[in-house]
Amino acid sequence: MIRRMSSLLPRPSWKQVVVSILIAGLGLMGARALSQVNQDITLMYTEYTLGATELAHISADVIRYRTTIIRALEAQTRQDFERITMSLPEQRARIQHSIDRYAAASLRVSRSGRSEVDDLRAVKSSLDDYFQAASKTMTLLTQMWIAASPQEAAALRQQAEIQAADNSGPKLIQVSLALDRLLETVADVAKDLRDEGVQTLRDTSSALMLGSFLIALLNLFMGRLPEPARPAESPVPGSGNGKTAARPHRMEKEYADPALRQN
Repeated sequence: MIRRMSSLLPRPSWKQVVVSILIAGLGLMGARALSQVNQDITLMYTEYTLGATELAHISADVIRYRTTIIRALEAQTRQDFERITMSLPEQRARIQHSIDRYAAASLRVSRSGRSEVDDLRAVKSSLDDYFQAASKTMTLLTQMWIAASPQEAAALRQQAEIQAADNSGPKLIQVSLALDRLLETVADVAKDLRDEGVQTLRDTSSALMLGSFLIALLNLFMGRLPEPARPAESPVPGSGNGKTAARPHRMEKEYADPALRQN
């Protein structure tokens, strides 16, 4: 049944084959371009839009950590001091978790040479310096509340305030500057991805327009090409008018008796 149907279908001409190949190629090119743009858009959202959000959370958590230490400096009783500083380990762990989550993404280098890896390393280094300075401030405050005399407690409080202002403060500024540089690098890399997507769409649009124009030309000019002439049948010798005559079919008569076949 299938063979019979295939034999009834007309065979495509070479013109139809060429046009079909061009149309299929253009469709494949467009599909690949759209797939690439879709991947770039997904990457921009998952790794750069969310990444920038993570960096904003890190900055807010660092400021919250700093505010908690300032409140601890102003605590009037030991109970208030312990209640305020109870959340510091959790805040620091949340900051570290955000840094690790951002570092797990695919970090890139922008066309201008800005590297997410280098800027993230600078953020980690500045955070380590700040936490070390803040830890020294907390050590002085803890010693203040267990001091043997009010004079010693007052001296320790003064040292803690100086440490928080002159040491921890500049370290916090370095953290903020490092985060700003990393955010600028993230924006630069995201801009590169957007430019690549726009260029891909432009190239694909140009290729589709050129291909469509080429298909139209092929369809126009190939339709005017003459069909190849069929070879004419040679005339039968002996016919006076030169017309082709059908050859008589030779038919052999079958006899049942072998003796009659010889005649």
